[in-house]
Amino acid sequence: MLRRPLAGLAAAALGRVPSDGMPGPRPVVLSGPSGAGKSTLLKRLLQEHGSIFGFSVSHTTRDPRPGEENGKDYYFVTREVMQQDIAAGDFIEHAEFSGNLYGTSKAAVRAVQAMNRICVLDVDLQGVRNIKKTDLRPIYIFVQPPSLDVLEQRLRQRNTETEESLAKRLAAARVDMESCECKEQGLFDLIIINDDLDKAYQALEEALSEEIKKAQRTSHS
Repeated sequence: MLRRPLAGLAAAALGRVPSDGMPGPRPVVLSGPSGAGKSTLLKRLLQEHGSIFGFSVSHTTRDPRPGEENGKDYYFVTREVMQQDIAAGDFIEHAEFSGNLYGTSKAAVRAVQAMNRICVLDVDLQGVRNIKKTDLRPIYIFVQPPSLDVLEQRLRQRNTETEESLAKRLAAARVDMESCECKEQGLFDLIIINDDLDKAYQALEEALSEEIKKAQRTSHS
């Protein structure tokens, strides 16, 4: 397993501060079920504003898949190391899936902010709730499909799911959508219903317009 020390990330972040001493643009937390269209919207956002955004690289205890690079796709670490860093309070959020830990370190987010870029975090609802307990102050955006039926069609069209995994994803999506709409009002600053890609993108870009302008001003100063 490979590891880039959190101390190194923190040093990289602290070494670059905006010239006016003001904090960089607010991060963006994106959440939503698989198949809702988050990746498509983000890809378009990056095509149009490529130098404005940056992703925080998550940590994980799972083994790298073929083609994945340490420090680019994930920071691949041992469970022992990650548990120590979590206990030390170095993570904004973390969760366990299929026996592996995943998480977002504070230093990874600061490293992106130090470059005056808008840091994008793609997390599940558990991660959103954890981030709410920190002083990160991001913009929270939830992307959802118009209905579970549409989501099922999209996931089937991918042709990457077994019937079992599809059922799990749909069940998780149902819980997430109910939480956002009914049980936990105010959890997100904006809920985008992706029934029309152009309209959904326009809503996303509009929600981030102030932070985009802030990042552009800082980069030109």
